[in-house]
Amino acid sequence: MGGQAENLRIATWQIALSREGPGLLQRDLMRGEDRQIAAATQVLIALDADIILLTDVDFDHGLVALNSFADQLASAGLSYSTRFALAPNTGVATGFDLDGNGRLGEARDAMGYGRFAGDGGMAILSRLPISPDGVQDMSAFLWRDLPGAMLPPDMPPEVAQIQRLSTTGHWAVPFAVHDTTLTLLAFHATPPVFDGPEDRNGRRNHDEAAFWLHFLAAELPFAPPNGPFVLAGDANLDPADGDGQPAALNALLTHPMLQDPAPRGTSARVDTDQAGDAATDTALFDPPLGGLRLDYLLPSAGLTVTAAGVLWPKDDDPLAASLAAASRHRPVWVDVTLP
Repeated sequence: MGGQAENLRIATWQIALSREGPGLLQRDLMRGEDRQIAAATQVLIALDADIILLTDVDFDHGLVALNSFADQLASAGLSYSTRFALAPNTGVATGFDLDGNGRLGEARDAMGYGRFAGDGGMAILSRLPISPDGVQDMSAFLWRDLPGAMLPPDMPPEVAQIQRLSTTGHWAVPFAVHDTTLTLLAFHATPPVFDGPEDRNGRRNHDEAAFWLHFLAAELPFAPPNGPFVLAGDANLDPADGDGQPAALNALLTHPMLQDPAPRGTSARVDTDQAGDAATDTALFDPPLGGLRLDYLLPSAGLTVTAAGVLWPKDDDPLAASLAAASRHRPVWVDVTLP
């Protein structure tokens, strides 16, 4: 197989496989009656990615739910031998009243917003094996340790001593592709809203993207990938529309070590009041917010990109109903060729 080019489809999707409590996702999978899960299955079959990062999927320590879901995909004809997830920061108790409402142990008091530990984590399904070089889980990195960190001015020192940057996680996951290692850089940031004038979530959202700028510049205690890589995930931020501080995100979109294939859907929808191109949107919200580009795949500059897109067909396409039933978000995909 040495010297043979490899064509791969890499994707990310905010799949909305989170439930209101621990174990409930596995319950719904076992019952086999959940319409949202059935719709998500149809979407993944149509997507047919070789490696996919799923965001907003509940985590359990035995990967019971992830394995159940992958087994159901296999029964439907889509097999993934690699099922990978790490414990997210979502729902991890801090012991502090982070939202200042006088009550402890609520979802907004967790290390990352979560009703329970593992709520809305990340997972990877892949046809390729993870490289023995090993995974870097950078999710415990403290927010205050990021160069130029935009900590809220009212953050107490005792909170700054324990507050992690990652809402969900920052991972570097290497995959073995013949004689090459392809690394997936994965994250899922907080929405830059649901806070007050201190703009805690807006600042954190900015810095979760800025983490990758410092990572690629080798300014953090983590090793950047030596070979090709793809930055993937839900940044929860549009570069031109909606709320938030997009400086770091826009710096990634124009970074010399990255390329933005600007994936486009074919839905033909428009947002006349927005500055961005509606074809690049990856999520749809009720008015007045409308469509936003929140989910990203940014291959490293040396990778050959042969195609890219957002799986967002026109309304009369049979797949459109499954997409709408599965999630507010639409999958983003990119086809790359590795030498």
